[in-house]
Parts: sequence; C-alpha cells; structure tokens
Amino acid sequence: MTNQNKVLNHIKTYAVTYLFIALSVFFIIVSGLDMNYVASQLLLRLNRNAFIVLALIIPIVAGMGINFAITIGAMAAQIGLLLTISWGVTGITGILLAAGITLPLATLFGFLIGKLLNRMKGQETIGSLILGYFANGAYQLLFLFIFGNFIPLSDKVTIVGATGVQNTLNLTGSVGLYKALDGVLQVSFSLVVYILAGAAVLLALLQFFRKNLTGKKFAAILILAAVLVGLLQIPAIADVFSGAGGRQLIRVPVVTWLLIGCLCVFNLLIMRTRLGQKFRAVGQSQTVANAAGINVDRTRVIAIMLSTVLAGWGQIVFMQSDGIGTFQTYAAHEQVGLYAGAAILVGGASIDRATNLQALIGTFLFHSLFITAQSAASNLFGDSAVGEYFRAFLSYGVIAIALVIYAWRGAKKRKSSVDLTQATKE
Repeated sequence: MTNQNKVLNHIKTYAVTYLFIALSVFFIIVSGLDMNYVASQLLLRLNRNAFIVLALIIPIVAGMGINFAITIGAMAAQIGLLLTISWGVTGITGILLAAGITLPLATLFGFLIGKLLNRMKGQETIGSLILGYFANGAYQLLFLFIFGNFIPLSDKVTIVGATGVQNTLNLTGSVGLYKALDGVLQVSFSLVVYILAGAAVLLALLQFFRKNLTGKKFAAILILAAVLVGLLQIPAIADVFSGAGGRQLIRVPVVTWLLIGCLCVFNLLIMRTRLGQKFRAVGQSQTVANAAGINVDRTRVIAIMLSTVLAGWGQIVFMQSDGIGTFQTYAAHEQVGLYAGAAILVGGASIDRATNLQALIGTFLFHSLFITAQSAASNLFGDSAVGEYFRAFLSYGVIAIALVIYAWRGAKKRKSSVDLTQATKE
C-alpha cells in the first residue's frame, strides 16, 4: 500500500474526528468566548466525564458495541450517594462509602444486563439503550415510593410531609461531598505540562537505551515535549492558563486525574491478561473463540459487569466534580450513556474498536462543542436556542452515523466472504 493510500484510508477512518476538530476550531472563533473561560470549562468537563467514557472501552473490544446500559451503573452510583448523604458520611470517606455501595449493586446489574444482551447478540447497542430506558422506570419507582416508605431514610433526603426522595440534593456545605476528590490537591496547568513533558522524556530515554524504542519515535517524543513546553512560553498562551489580567488560574485536580490515569492503565493491562485476550478473541469472532474453547457468553457478561461498575464509579467522580454542587436525583443519569457513547465515537472509535486515546480525544472534542455551541449559535443566527438543538443533533447524529458505518462494513465483509467462498468452489 502506497503512502497516499495510507493517508486516504486514515482520513476515511477518522473522518468524523477531523470534522469535529474543524467544527471545534470554528465554533471557538465564532463564539467570541474568552479562551481562559473555554479552557477552564473544558478542563472541568474532562474531569467529570473522562472516567465514564473510558468505561465503554472493554465492551467495545469484546464486540458488544456501545454499552448504553452504563446508565444503569450511574443509577447504582446515585443510590450509593443517596445513602451516603442520608447517613451523614462526608468527604473522602463518603466518596469511598458510595463507591463501596456501588460495587455490589453495579456488579449485580451488570450481570443481569450481560445475561440479557447474550439473548440479543448482534443487537447489543440498541438492546442496551432500551435496557437503560426500562431501568429508568424502575429507578423512578424506587426513589419515589420505596425509599422513605419501605427503606427508611433521614429527613435530609426525603420530602417532608410526603413520600419519596427530594428532587435536588445539596452536595456542598455540611454534606461535604462536593469536590471531595477534586479539592484534595490542585496544581497549576503549566506545572502539570512541565512534569508530564519531563516524565515523557525520561521514560523515552530509558526505553531508548534499552533498545525498546526506535530513534524516530524517541526523536518524536523529544520534539513533542519541546513543543508543549515552548507553547507555554508564548505570552498569549501562557496568559490563558496563568490567570494573568484578572483571569481564572487554571488548576488541575491531581487525585481525579490520577484515577483517570489508573483507569487508562487498567484498560491497557487487562488487555494483556488472559481475560483481555478472551475479550479480543470474542470481539473478533465469536465462532472462532467458541471453537478455541472460550466460554463466549461468560466472557461477554464479565465485560459488561466491568463496564457497569466502572461507569458507576465514574458517575461518582462526575457528581462530586459537578460545577453546581447539587445532585439532580431523578435526572442526573439520563444522558450519561448517550453523551459518553457520542464522545468516544467522536474520538475515532467505532462499534467494534476503541482505545484510551480515542476516548480522551473524543471527550475533549465533544465537550469543546458543547461549551461554545450556544454562543456561536447566538452570534451566527441571533438565537442561542439553536445551540441546544445543535447539541442534540450532534449526540444522536454521531451515534447514527457510527451504526450506519458499522452495518455497511459488516455487509461489505459478508459480501467479500461470500465472493471468496464462491471463487474457492469454482
């Protein structure tokens, strides 16, 4: 294959990603928003959403498509948060308690989801979406009638003089859950860039001397590190992050990003284990995997269970980092699966292929448009409401395109197999 064909195939594969890059740049320019505001809001959204998006990778690798049922994992997390608030456990201890409650609930829910999706092989993406809607009804019943009546809760979370849980719960003040992770340690964005650049160079040097890294890759890492550090020396760029001129100083919550980094490492390491190899084998071909002695159904259930638990923990990270500091009891989970699925697809992932980098890039691009859509629409059309419609169009449109491409590739692959079989017979 020539270099030109490689470039064309690359552009074709990541066409949606490049389109979103162009749209992001265009919207940022048209919106007229201060870059300091855009950067701070984008970092906040990355803090809140990256963990949840990364939770989608394992089911995709296992050939189960976009697991929209992570919404049910988010519901498990919200049950954990509700009980934590009701019992008055605050701070890091409260977050750990909520995560502990989420673990068995999300594991059970994931097991049931996996069993159901095994009954609808080939339709997992749509099936998980419908399961999310079904579970939402059970969730509403639980919070409206069961909690406070059959399961006692404190007056801090129930509706006084009626049944059910309050519509909005406060996470700030004495509740002590707001920014319980984000607020532990925060450092400036510039310092994080310097540390990461230095660490990348040292690691590259070590790998180069061990002959595990080629000279070209080593040079590329050095150049990238130098470029990142050099950009921060440009006054216009430095002022965006430094808080100069009365702007907000951009700070990175270290603990939150350590958790995101740990999940990235977990996704990488689990794929090198025997279980991870089973995920890949099942994702590539269930028939071949079954012939190799792999319990396909069991492997698929484990993939969904892991994804559901990770999504539940991601929802806890999201809630404590929410800029408002409140817990929308009946609505906080509703768009989790949709937005996370759209974000990972924007990053270049597909229904059957995904990586950590694609998840993080997709989260960055998807939310950069969310931040600037209203202002850009107001400047372009004189109506900020257009931005809301555009957001919905992006969310559903990207998912629809991904499903169409996946179906087209599947049909093309099947046609090639049939043609090859006929040619062999002849």
